[in-house]
Amino acid sequence: MSAYIIADVTVTNAEQMAKYREWSTQAMQEHGAEVLVRGGEFEVLEGPWTPSRLVLLRFADRAAAKAFYNSQTYTHARSVREGAGIMRMVVVDGVS
Repeated sequence: MSAYIIADVTVTNAEQMAKYREWSTQAMQEHGAEVLVRGGEFEVLEGPWTPSRLVLLRFADRAAAKAFYNSQTYTHARSVREGAGIMRMVVVDGVS
């Protein structure tokens, strides 16, 4: 069953976040992530949620999503991102 990582990102240092994106892109490629949403315009339809920047990644399953998150490459990406913004991230199983 597919699994998805959903992230809501608030960027406070665009230059540093660009470096993070380079490393996170490499980690996504290494772990077979399909990028479904990465930024882009959105519109809130209900509720008080006002995300800054949304990212939606699809993986083969939850194990693949967690392997991405815990990988050496993405661990490095997270260290590069420190101080560049606020990351809110979840992993969720898809519908079988």
